[in-house]
Parts: sequence; C-alpha cells; structure tokens
Amino acid sequence: MSSELTRRGFLGGAAAVTLAACASETEGPRPTGQAAGGPQVTYAPPTSKLSGDLTILMWSHFVPSHDAWFKGFVQDWGRRAGVNVRVDQISVNDLPARIAAEMQAGQGHDLLQNITTLSQYEPGVHDLTDVVKEADNRWGKQLDLCRKSSFNPNTEKFYAFSPGWSPDPGDYRKSLWSEAGFPNGPATWDDLLRGGAEIKRRKNVQMGLGMAQEVDSNMAARACLWSFGAAEQNEQEEVTLRSDAAVAAVEYMVRLFKETMTNEIFSWNAASNNQGLVAGKLSYILNSISAWRTAQSANPAVADDIFFVPALRGPAKALAAQHVMYNWIIPRHARNVDAAKEFLLHYTANFAAVTYHSRLYDLPAWPSLVPQLNGWLDNDPFGAKPANKLSLLKTAVDWSVNIGYPGPANPAVGEVLGTFVLPNMMARAARGEATPARAVQDADREVRRIFDNWRRRGLVAG
Repeated sequence: MSSELTRRGFLGGAAAVTLAACASETEGPRPTGQAAGGPQVTYAPPTSKLSGDLTILMWSHFVPSHDAWFKGFVQDWGRRAGVNVRVDQISVNDLPARIAAEMQAGQGHDLLQNITTLSQYEPGVHDLTDVVKEADNRWGKQLDLCRKSSFNPNTEKFYAFSPGWSPDPGDYRKSLWSEAGFPNGPATWDDLLRGGAEIKRRKNVQMGLGMAQEVDSNMAARACLWSFGAAEQNEQEEVTLRSDAAVAAVEYMVRLFKETMTNEIFSWNAASNNQGLVAGKLSYILNSISAWRTAQSANPAVADDIFFVPALRGPAKALAAQHVMYNWIIPRHARNVDAAKEFLLHYTANFAAVTYHSRLYDLPAWPSLVPQLNGWLDNDPFGAKPANKLSLLKTAVDWSVNIGYPGPANPAVGEVLGTFVLPNMMARAARGEATPARAVQDADREVRRIFDNWRRRGLVAG
C-alpha cells in the first residue's frame, strides 16, 4: 500500500470492517486488558501487506484503565497486521517538549499524539486528508469541533487526525455550593464569583481555575474570554483580542482570583486542580471528568459530592473549550507511514471500546461509532452516584468549541496556545503586574506578532 491511500483500497477496507465485526465474535483472542462487558474489538485486515516497526508516542491517560487496555489493543493489532509496535506513554506535562524536540531533530516516533492542537507543526507533517476522507466514507461526517482542530482551510490540509475529544464541564462540590445558595452549582460567571467567594469566606475552601503555563489554564482563559464576547481571532483569522470585552474578562478574572483563590494557581501543572478536587481542597474546577473518576476510588465521599455543570453563561455567550482534543500527527521523519495510517483507522473503528475503557472520558469525533454513548451517560457503567450524573454531557457538543473559535485552530493559534499567551495575560493582571487593559494590549501585540509570522508563510488567512 502506498502512503497515499487509494479510494479502492479504502473501500475494500471498509467492507472488511463489516466482515470483521461479525467474525470477531468467534475469531481471535480478546486483547490483553479488555475488561468483560466492554465493546468487542473488531479487526479489518490492512488494505495492503504491512511490515516493519511502528513507534507511537502518546500521553499517559488521566484515566489509567485506558492505558492498560490500550497496550493490549495495540499489540493485538500489530500481531494481526504483521507490524512490531512500540508504544511510549509519558506524562502530559512532558509531552509537548518531547514532541517539539522530535520535530526539531527530524527523528523519533512514527506517530505522535497530543491532547491539544499541533497545528504549529503543519510544515513538518504528512497530510492526512486521505485518512479523514475514508473515515467520513465509513462513519459519516466528523464533528465540526474536531475538524476545525485538525484542518487548515488555507492550505486545505489535515495536519492532524482527530478521532476523539473530551468536554470541559465545571466540576463542583454540591455540599459546599448548596450551603452558598447554589444547590445545582453555578450557571453563570457571576454565580461562580458570588458562590465561590461565599464558600471561601465561610469554609476557607478555594476555587481552582489556574493562571499558569499548563493546559487547563489555557482552556479557562478562553472560556472566560468567549463568554464575555472576546476572542483571539475572528472567523477570517484576523486578530481581535484587543477589545473592551477582553478587558472586561480580565477584570473579572482579577476579581475571581482575589476573592476565591490563592497564589498557588500561578504555578500549577495540568494535574494540580485534579489533585486539589480529589483531596477535598477545592470547591470548583474547570476540567474533564477525570478528577471525579480518580476520586471514585481514592476518596469516594468526595466523589459522591462532585457534580457537573455545562459552560457558564457570561455577558455574551456560554461556551467552553474542549478539554482534550486528540491530535495524532505523522511527522515527515516517520519510517512507517502506511502502518501509522492503518492503525489510526483501526483505532477509530473501535472507538466504542476507547470510550468505554477511558470510562467515558474520550468521546467520538464520528458519533455513529458509539451508539451506546447516551445510554452510558444516563446510566454510568462505572458506579456514578446518581447513575445519571454525566447525562449533561449528552449536549456537550452544543456548548463546546475548538481552540481558535470562531476560526480554525490554525498554526498561529497553535503557537499562541503552546506559549501560554492568554493565561499569562490573566496572571499578569491578577498579580498586579499590569492593569487589565495593559495586559490585554501586551497580549494582543504578542498574538499579532505570531499571526504575522505564520501569515507570511501562507498558513494563516489575511
């Protein structure tokens, strides 16, 4: 098979998926680590003979049961496909630097995965348009949220493949918020400030929205900006950060910090708010469901007290960034492009198993692949109390948007994200190093510099 997969070969693979779905009930052993009760893994033979080695670099999942399952899943595929597969899983805190080093050196793994956009690496990766088109042929249209996180409309290339994502609801302690007068948690950013301040005053329990150089702080900054009517760019990919709405959002975050949080939020990593919530030290975080899943075993009393709310409404909108957006890229230095592409399709075809073994953390970019999802969210297979605690996630795609909204996650947006321009802007104002207006002005200048650089290279519109 050539690295540019043909339509004929793909359609043959699609037919094989259907056959394998039937045959898998009786053929082959269950992959190591697949728990009883999970969706059965299917296997479609590759469209041409594969061989050699395939090396994968990816994160250590926030839900450890996923990693135990994935290792068996990938080895089972390699055995059937005739490929020697090695998977290296590392901390999400270390992953961006490792990817950057490999891309700069032009050597390393064949297949790289990150949980945020990797658009800034477009010049150094293989175009995955053929893989996305075949996925659309097999399973319907990809979610727009995921497409905008992996496609550059200026070059008409899919620099990444995004088979799944995770929402970013608010995680709140019901007992604390009930005492503060919000038994169903905050619904607006104003509720968050009033309730969070009351809880800190009465209980000395702070909130957990970071302003640090880590992924959750990036998402919180964007959710606040969007909800106040601001954004780093518009649909035409023009920089729009410097605005009254952005200044109002930063002013709000300064108040939120002063009235509900402490200085530790400026030095957090991606696990800090999870750890604080599980330990019972935080009243609210903006995060996925992983902290609660950890608490189910580590601190069940706290887990039962954690509930979720959708995106908070601000003066303009109620939007949250996706918490995780899987970007799988095949760098130009990859030695086994064919195997990497075939594995991505096999992985995506089995996304019901991915969702199940991530304990409903990973949601599908092609919804038809997980028809069980709404039933699982209404009746959690993993012991939620109450069983329908996650039912609000059925509408997550309605209040979740991609990084770079209302435009695409272009390479400039990827660099702005990776250099933490927006949480740094919030932190400077909160620490009193700049007024909110000056912090926005300085951040806007940095965003414009980044956009101008990528625009000169023809990778950003305008």
